[in-house]
Amino acid sequence: MAIPFIQKAYVGAYVVKQQLARRTRYPLVLMLEPLFRCNLACAGCGKIDYPDDILNQRLSFEQCMEAIDECGAPMVSIAGGEPLLHRDMPRIVKGYLARKKFVILCTNALLLKKKIDDYEPSPFFTWSIHLDGDQQMHDKSVCLDGVFDTAREAIVLAKSKGFRTNINCTVFDGADPERLAAFFDDMKTLGLDGITVSPGYSYERAPDQQHFLNREKTKRFFRDVLGRGDRGKKWEFTNSPLFMDFLAGNRAYECSPWSMPARTVFGWQKPCYLLGEGYTKTFTELMETTEWDAYGVGKYEKCADCMVHCGFEGTAVRDTVAHPWRALGVAMRGVKVEGAMAKDIELGHERKAKYVFSDHVEKKLIEIRVAKAAPKQAAAVAESA
Repeated sequence: MAIPFIQKAYVGAYVVKQQLARRTRYPLVLMLEPLFRCNLACAGCGKIDYPDDILNQRLSFEQCMEAIDECGAPMVSIAGGEPLLHRDMPRIVKGYLARKKFVILCTNALLLKKKIDDYEPSPFFTWSIHLDGDQQMHDKSVCLDGVFDTAREAIVLAKSKGFRTNINCTVFDGADPERLAAFFDDMKTLGLDGITVSPGYSYERAPDQQHFLNREKTKRFFRDVLGRGDRGKKWEFTNSPLFMDFLAGNRAYECSPWSMPARTVFGWQKPCYLLGEGYTKTFTELMETTEWDAYGVGKYEKCADCMVHCGFEGTAVRDTVAHPWRALGVAMRGVKVEGAMAKDIELGHERKAKYVFSDHVEKKLIEIRVAKAAPKQAAAVAESA
């Protein structure tokens, strides 16, 4: 697995420290969305159709530093929107690196050639370039021709400059296992440091709600891909071995939504990166006021088909620390792709879904309008005085 030793050591020590302190809920990765604005309009994304007043919002450098200081996670994944559109992004990355945090900067790579010299290689810094398969697969996913070629060139450029460089690949319903395997083979020739893979999951606001894998399809798909001869053992995944074993249906995990808390322009997102059912002003408020037991597979209708890394990787990491021989066994022999699957969590008793995201948009728009009006009101008062 393509996880650097220094990262394994830092994160492992952090998890052990939390367990010795008897903490059951703690963050592993801060999921930071400092803006929603993007230079693509992917059909599966629920971020780019917000009103302009919200798309124009940015988390400041100070807010980004406060977020990591509040939650204390050892890693930060910076997404969006497109993070390279944020003019303070180089400063934000440097701020996290100065705090000895592992930084994963996610990008569609359209601006990488222009922006890359604003960053320096570091064992704590990784480019994560979005690629959802080969040229035809990816360009269809992002709804724009030519993006795959640009991203592939960006990978070559980043590696030539000494950067750790991964890809993040989201798998959607209708993907062909052999084509995805061939794509992974192609990526290996570029000298990538790793592949982060996850089944897709529908954002509530996404225009396309039809092309997401259910749990049964996910398990069979990953068994098919990973079982193609010895190829599945040669690909370098940044996911933990036990998470990959989970994707193939060999483990039945409950999600740990608090392990990857999301900080966005709305605030701290309840309960997870994918579901926006409320926002808090502070991380402490997020942890103390979220009804964690009300969410998850078998508990909430929206969660029924989810197997995404932002919910289940944290569970797999805790399992790895508690039972290292399990992870070692999977790493050495590979993911099991035949035979019976683990008994999954039963569905049918979940509470019904609530659709409340539009309320958050309205509240944020009111905040923005009030903030815009305040200077004018102050000027009027000063003039009248």
